[in-house]
Amino acid sequence: MQITPRQWLVLGALLALCLTVGGLGGLATARSVDTWYLTINRPSWNPPGWLFGPVWTTLYVMMAVAAWLVWKRDPRFAGVHIALLLFFVQLFFNFLWSFIFFGAQAVGWALVDIVLLWIVLALTIWAFFGISRLAGLLMLPYLAWTSFASFLNFTIWQMN
Repeated sequence: MQITPRQWLVLGALLALCLTVGGLGGLATARSVDTWYLTINRPSWNPPGWLFGPVWTTLYVMMAVAAWLVWKRDPRFAGVHIALLLFFVQLFFNFLWSFIFFGAQAVGWALVDIVLLWIVLALTIWAFFGISRLAGLLMLPYLAWTSFASFLNFTIWQMN
């Protein structure tokens, strides 16, 4: 199946959006990761800092492709609108997390945000699977990472 110029444009826009969310989150993180974050109690299984950039970049690309696959489905299919709305809501919670956790250094509020993110993300994946199996599969590593990050956030909250 040939991809139209419009489809390439939407894919590019989704990639730009997801990577921008990641980049802005990275800016919020950078201010505190080598200062405040090193002074708080963290579990021994806390991943090394260098791991987060490559993991998140990969996840943001996979998210964008998944959203694009859903968007490519006939928009008259009612599930497409709901699935993409859920996608953008979870992306918003994702965007907020770095600013709450690292920017405001509010670990408890970040935990509230990431739990909401997890719930909306799970609903997004469910909706994506109903439209495109591949889109749903592309989102599963993000759910796994968010599950891990939620547990890490909870543990840090408990330790501090």
